[in-house]
Amino acid sequence: MTWPLTRRDLFHTAAAAGVLGVAASKPVSANVDAHSGMVRGKLTGAQAVAESLLAENVRCIFGIPGAQENELWDEFKARGLSYLHSAHEFGAATMADGYARISGKPGVLCIVPGPGVTNALTGLGEALLDSVPIVALVGDVAGGDKYRPFQVHSLDTVGLLKPVCKCVIAVTDVRQIPDAVRSAFRRAVSGEPGPVAVVIPFHLLIDAAEFHSHPPADIPLSFDDVAFAKAVALLSDPKRRIGIYAGMGCFDFTAELTAVAELLQAPVATSVSGKGSIPEQHPLAVGWGYGHHASEVAERAFRPDGNHPVATSVNTLLAIGVKFSEVSTGFYGNPQPDAVVHVDAEAGNLGKVLRTDVCVHADAGLFLRRLLSCADQLRRPKDVGLQTRIRRYKAEQDKELEAIAPGKCGHSPLALIAAFKRCLPADAAVFTDVTASEHWAAEYLRPCGPRRFFNPVDNQAMGWSLPAAIGAQRADPSRTIVTLTGDGCFLMAMQELSTAARDGLPVKCFVLDDRAYHYMQALQEAAYKRTTATLLPKLNYAALAQGFGVGYVDIPPDTNVAAGVSLALQHPGPILIRVATDYGDTPIRWIDAVRKRYAQGLSPAQKARFLARLASRSIRPGKDD
Repeated sequence: MTWPLTRRDLFHTAAAAGVLGVAASKPVSANVDAHSGMVRGKLTGAQAVAESLLAENVRCIFGIPGAQENELWDEFKARGLSYLHSAHEFGAATMADGYARISGKPGVLCIVPGPGVTNALTGLGEALLDSVPIVALVGDVAGGDKYRPFQVHSLDTVGLLKPVCKCVIAVTDVRQIPDAVRSAFRRAVSGEPGPVAVVIPFHLLIDAAEFHSHPPADIPLSFDDVAFAKAVALLSDPKRRIGIYAGMGCFDFTAELTAVAELLQAPVATSVSGKGSIPEQHPLAVGWGYGHHASEVAERAFRPDGNHPVATSVNTLLAIGVKFSEVSTGFYGNPQPDAVVHVDAEAGNLGKVLRTDVCVHADAGLFLRRLLSCADQLRRPKDVGLQTRIRRYKAEQDKELEAIAPGKCGHSPLALIAAFKRCLPADAAVFTDVTASEHWAAEYLRPCGPRRFFNPVDNQAMGWSLPAAIGAQRADPSRTIVTLTGDGCFLMAMQELSTAARDGLPVKCFVLDDRAYHYMQALQEAAYKRTTATLLPKLNYAALAQGFGVGYVDIPPDTNVAAGVSLALQHPGPILIRVATDYGDTPIRWIDAVRKRYAQGLSPAQKARFLARLASRSIRPGKDD
């Protein structure tokens, strides 16, 4: 005899029966007071969540529904809340991340406990370390008097989320829901932005209460007046040659940052995630970083000029809205200036890496505006020599990029980056991934404003770029959104092409296909004289594109890369572009600089072991992989 119901069928039937049991008395008087912003009326917990999201003007919710949150997703539909369900919760978390980065507003994620949470942890961790605001609505197993042992998905939801969120709000009573959800939006963007999770046991979504919930107060912006006065006194010294290092905290204050740079006649470098804080076509913009690991233009602009070493050397750094993280500093390789003023909205970030003279706990926008109010003390005469040098350095860099020779087995990623520079519209957004070429893209691409260049900087989550680009495309359907990803990264999230196809989101996914983890090969070969576990399978990209229902362009060896890019950009929907890739032996500044710094940190005994191993393998080379 064949049993007609599976264990999952029984579980879903029981859940449906529970919902039907409350359907007859389900409150329908939900509303948001348009004048006061209050959530009020007789509501279920699910309705209270939905009304709170409407009050926060949420435009899209990313996630995957499940048994513990089906009531909530049904309310999303009932109230016309827009949602996008992904193929995987990593993709959902990363879509919320991409949405937030391009829009400047918190991305919203909705997932179930257990595997929903664990699948999303990597994406939330990227958002935490990269300072990206996300509000995660997370279902949980029943608690309180509804608790039963051995519930499905009964992992420690709050405990799992704490390491990857700046704050976790655990709801224990249905009446707490509006305040919890709406305060999450304030906390996500206050100070250093990051993900905030609201954990709601599923039985509270069908509980009901009378609500009269006012919108929470905005968290005041920080500003340290005493430290600001010290910063002004230091920056006013005409003997100081000032350079600015700007991070993502300056994204919303491009005009103020540019005005301050002109006031101080200071070259402006950015962190990787801060690219575009100042338009990189500006005469004082020099690219990202300012050490050996980063943009050569920035390094040359900050260091002494051979003809006038004292007059042109940056000896005072003004760092604004930036953390000096390992990746952005090339393993903490930014040079130490004579004096440093560090400004950040998060006090815990100040003075942690460089020796710092003045730490200013302040919102970047407030600081920049206050600095401009002190213009008479700070103004410097126009530095024609500096601007002439920067212009020359950029022209030399452009000439280098255009001179890249084709590889033996495919195209250099630099050829694709050069084609991006020629073919992409000015407002296009480029999402890079964890490939060796991410460092070339950061050096050679020059966004003309903020929110045009994106990278998974500090968690280095492989596969990030495609779902992040999809989230960004949902936020701004009219913009050109492209990814620059490697074949290894593509394998980790390629299923999200089905999401783009289903919803008609016209993301252009460029894949560098060299059938290897080239990044790991570059690191392993130098240290071990061989590579291990870096080869990838040969994929039929045309068949994949057909299967996912997206367009396809192939850019094989001995073809014009720019022509292929142009063809892909003309396609009206989502499209997969395979680029046959040969990295060749072109050096990558970031890798070379980090390798040297790592070697410098080894003890004599460690260096001896490395050198002995290298010598042995040079005599008797082993097989790669």
